[in-house]
Amino acid sequence: MVTDRATLERRLASFRATLAGDASGRDGGIEPPGPRLPGDLAERLATGLGGEVVRTDRGAFVRLELESVDLPVDRRRLAGLPGHPPASAPLVCLDTETTGLGSAAGTYAFLVGLGWWHGERFRSVLLLLPDQPHEAVLLEAVAALIPVDAWIVSYNGRGFDWPLLVTRYRMARRAPPLHAGHLDLLPLVRRLFRHRLTDARLRTVETDLLEVERHEDVEGWEIPGRYLDFLRTGLTAPLVAVARHNAEDVRSLARLLVHVEARLGDAGARRVAPAGDVAGLARLYLRERRLDAALACLEDALVPRSAAPPVVVPPMTAARAPAGRHMSADAVDDWWSPHRAADFGGPPARPAPAATAAALGSPWSEERLLVERAHVLRRLGRIGDAAETWADLAAGTTRLSAVASVELAKLREHRLGDPVGALEAVRRGWSILERRRRLGRPEPAIEADLVRRGRRLRIRIAARAGRAGDGPESLRSTTWTSRTSISAAGLRS
Repeated sequence: MVTDRATLERRLASFRATLAGDASGRDGGIEPPGPRLPGDLAERLATGLGGEVVRTDRGAFVRLELESVDLPVDRRRLAGLPGHPPASAPLVCLDTETTGLGSAAGTYAFLVGLGWWHGERFRSVLLLLPDQPHEAVLLEAVAALIPVDAWIVSYNGRGFDWPLLVTRYRMARRAPPLHAGHLDLLPLVRRLFRHRLTDARLRTVETDLLEVERHEDVEGWEIPGRYLDFLRTGLTAPLVAVARHNAEDVRSLARLLVHVEARLGDAGARRVAPAGDVAGLARLYLRERRLDAALACLEDALVPRSAAPPVVVPPMTAARAPAGRHMSADAVDDWWSPHRAADFGGPPARPAPAATAAALGSPWSEERLLVERAHVLRRLGRIGDAAETWADLAAGTTRLSAVASVELAKLREHRLGDPVGALEAVRRGWSILERRRRLGRPEPAIEADLVRRGRRLRIRIAARAGRAGDGPESLRSTTWTSRTSISAAGLRS
């Protein structure tokens, strides 16, 4: 199709009028942004936030150094915790504010907050980008503040902050700063404290764990828009709250490290800390195969916490049980079942009905701690102690007690060489299942396992006695019956 020149010029004029806006207010007009205030953006940013402009021959950025705070931390005790840096490594806390929530090439960090210890004082510095053409100078300043032997401390920094910075360094054709390690505190919080937190956001950690309350804080989703408004208008007032938000994030990283070191770095403090925190620490030790330290943590978690203050349940999660130690109810004792989703120590995925809210046990109940202790004892080779722990668990009447009977039978048969004791454990488990069946809670999978195990043990005991089917009097006179055909076939004498 051929379009004449007059038509093209008319379309071009209409397009330009649309971009310029319609002063008469007719439909289709686009209001252009207001003019940017006069003056250098770097100077305006430094004046509005109380920082200083650092200029080089390649650009400028704004440096805002905050007042240092007193935050002493015992680095030797902190280094003894699993996953933490050695005591000699410098720690650099890092947090960024970006123009978006993605990490693609179009997103960049306009504010980088850094903090480190100078003796017992914690210092923090904010580096701000006045405009994108000055990004290379800002990246050089960030790299200069990260020593080669330092560990970076962040909150979700492995998944967002650091990959974003690496992308920006590569876009600027520079190598990212070298460092000795990266300590991301988000996985640490999830493994240690999620059992008593509503979520793992840093603000929730501050409120419920560190007892720090922010005032007039800005939401994270507002931050990119505030910076883009500054680029369009030059107004710095909206960025004051953004700088304060970033400074508190950096300091909260330091406060969280101090909290972990003070509450979990010392054996005496662990005995009064919430049992779930100490049990989560035991799992961290298990990940590093430090079995003795894991067992010590579980022993500390099992110490009664009568002197510890009670944990208050937030109103919005009233269905969740407090973090105290008590025996879990029979209705919810299947947290360890392989048919249930992985449990990271947090609240239930679905809120419990009001009728069963009071019956919910802690995610780290005494039974669960004993199960963890039995597994660690077996890995340490202390089979007798592990069998004794399983025997204590098998003394109950819950589904876990039946499974504990199975585990006890395994240890007695295969590790202790006691088939008679193993058969006694099978008999105990079967009596528990008989009771549960009468209550309308059958366990066919465990019943089938006990049938196979009981049949094999009876044959093995009879063979050891010298005549098939002729064992000790207590075994010859034992007849187990069941309502299921497989049980009757397997356990009939």
